[in-house]
Parts: sequence; structure tokens; C-alpha cells
Amino acid sequence: MAVNPEPGILLYPRIRRTPYYYAHREHGVKLYSVYNRMYHPRLYSDPLDEYWALVNHVTLWDVSVERQVQITGPDAFDFANMLVPRDLTKCKVGQCKYVFITSPEGGILNDPILLRLEENTIWLSLADSDVLLWCKGLAYNSGMNVKITEPDVAPVQIQGPKASAVVRDLFGDSILEIPYYYAAQRELDGMDVVVSRTGFSGEVGYEIYLRNATRDALKLWSTVLEAGRPHQLQVTGPGHIRRIEGGFLSLGNDMDFDTNPFEVGYGFEETWMVDLDQEADFVGKEALQRIKAEGVKRKLVGVEIGGGHVGFFSDSRMPDYFPVFDKNTGEQVGKVTSATWSPQLEKNVGYAMVPVKYEAFGTELVVETQHGRNDAVVVEKPFVDPKKHKPKQLDAAGV
Repeated sequence: MAVNPEPGILLYPRIRRTPYYYAHREHGVKLYSVYNRMYHPRLYSDPLDEYWALVNHVTLWDVSVERQVQITGPDAFDFANMLVPRDLTKCKVGQCKYVFITSPEGGILNDPILLRLEENTIWLSLADSDVLLWCKGLAYNSGMNVKITEPDVAPVQIQGPKASAVVRDLFGDSILEIPYYYAAQRELDGMDVVVSRTGFSGEVGYEIYLRNATRDALKLWSTVLEAGRPHQLQVTGPGHIRRIEGGFLSLGNDMDFDTNPFEVGYGFEETWMVDLDQEADFVGKEALQRIKAEGVKRKLVGVEIGGGHVGFFSDSRMPDYFPVFDKNTGEQVGKVTSATWSPQLEKNVGYAMVPVKYEAFGTELVVETQHGRNDAVVVEKPFVDPKKHKPKQLDAAGV
């Protein structure tokens, strides 16, 4: 029996729809995935077209699958500080932080953006895992006075070198005063929103978190489209080519519950993500102290992969991990977790989880792609804009 290389996805009520579902379908969605139990649009035109729209102009993504976990109450801040290995006493009201949520074993349960909206109001903008139930369970047994809810909030991302011009047209010049990884609460044509200077693209980016999303989602979507029209705004899926080029990790691909922060490159030198000296006794602290003292046995490294074009990660050409082999013995030693053809570098790049003895730059490996076994080499990541200057700027015109 012939294999169907691109089976469809069933549309039915059991899987949740985002508040923007009926808006983004009008743009010709070609491909969905399921993320946090919701349909998530991943592709509208083709990966290269969407990539160049992101790199050269500005794009709009429905990312409301990033469900918000809202933590409120007198002990909300202390509860949040217990969840993550990052020291939140250094997080001001109005600031955002990229954080890990760790298990008692030190594994990565999620890697959300944390928004501290008020002294004791915290949002966790989630990657794909059920942190709402995790937080409710911890709260139930913590003895802390907190309330854990999922608010009616739905974010969109506006990403690309013209993103600043779009949000300026929406909110006025004052919006450009928001520093990188900060957020501000705003009103837009009667809609209540939070605007953050964040994104998952490696380009200039903003996220608009819409409150009362069930009521106002279609209105916000059309408002952003209209503001973006003069700037060549294009509706796209998340830019996985650019996120791989830019060194962004994807939960479920590059890390998971059995992966700890040290293995993916956070914690040994970058102690801001895993602060073992802080006063807070966060979940997983004891395990991470032990892991750091003992050292890790494997690391996530950057690789350049020879051979044919491996695809763009959002086109179904990597349905499984690519095996990694020792070049001398032929023994399988690891796996490529994410890979893409890089249009800017004109080569295949990706991340591989391998034993630590293979982590040095220049180490030669073999990777088996859909084109057979190919030579590969360990290289520094991020592959493009390694110091991440681009997202910290505004736009090419200096807006």
C-alpha cells in the first residue's frame, strides 16, 4: 500500500480553535500543527516566501496557542519564583523574562516568556506543555495564597524589520520607548492589550496580548492588517528557518522533560538562567546543583550538515530526528533535533544532541538525512547574528 507523504489533519470540535481561527483561515492556511491542544497555523504560502517576508518586511503570526497561565494573589510573586531557576527578584514590574520551568529532577517542563504585569500579577506565555495543571497542583499543596487561571488572552506576533513602523502606526510614537524584553499595557480602539518587545524570530519583534480575546480577536486581527498594509505585512506561520538560524530552541524538539538546562547550554556560564546561589528554593534546585557538580554527559550543539537540501522544518520533510554517527566508528551517538536549509548561509544547519566528547567546534560527524549519510561538523550557534543585535534594534530606518 502506498504511503501518503502529506496526510491531512482532522478539523473537529475536540481540538480547540484559537480566537483568530476564522480570521487566519481567510489567508489560505495550508498546514496546521496541534500545539497546547489547539490548531496552530504553520504555513500559508511556502517556507521561502514567508522567510523573506520576515527578513525583509514584516509578518503577523497567530501565536495564541501560547496559552497564558495567570498567577495572582498575595503570594503570586513568591510562587512564580519557586517555579523557575531564574532569580525573579531581578525582574521589575513591566519586565519580561525568558525562563525555564523545571521539574524536581531538573528537567525542562516548559520555557515560557514570563511577564510581570503587576507586583503580584504574573503571566506565563507557554510553549507546548500543560503548565496550567502543573501550577494548579503545586499551588494546591504549597500553602501559598495564590490563584492560578487561564485568562481570556490571545497573543499575536508582529515580526520583521518593519515591525516598529507597524506598532507605531497602531499605538503612536510612545510605543517605541518600550525597551527590549519589557511590556506595557495599552488601549487600542476600545481593546485592552499588553504590548511586549519580544518574539521568536531573531528579528525586530513585538507581541500584542489581547484581553477579552473571545470578543475582540477578529477586530484586533483586522486592525493590525490595516496598519500593516503600507508596510507589506504578510500573514505567516512561525518562522522556524529564522528561529533555527537565530539560536532559538523549541520545546519538544530541542529539549524536553528529560533535558536539563545545562545540556542545552544554559547554566554553566549563563548563570542568569539558572541561578543556584539565589535564596529561593525553586523546584529542581537540589537536582540542578547535583547535575552541575557532576557535569553533564551530553550537550546540544550547532551543526552544519552536508549533502542535499534538508527542507525548512515547517514543510514535513523532517518527520523524525536525523541520526548522528561517529565518523570513525560508524556508531550512532546522537540525533539532530531541528534542522533547516539556511537561505542566508546557503547550507544546512541545525542542532544535535550528542555526548560531550563531540561538543568541540570542528568535530566531524556523520548525519543521516532523507538523502542518506552526509558529513557534518560542529559549529558555533546561533548561526546568523550570533550576538542577537537585530532584535534589540528598532528597524532599518532607525525608527
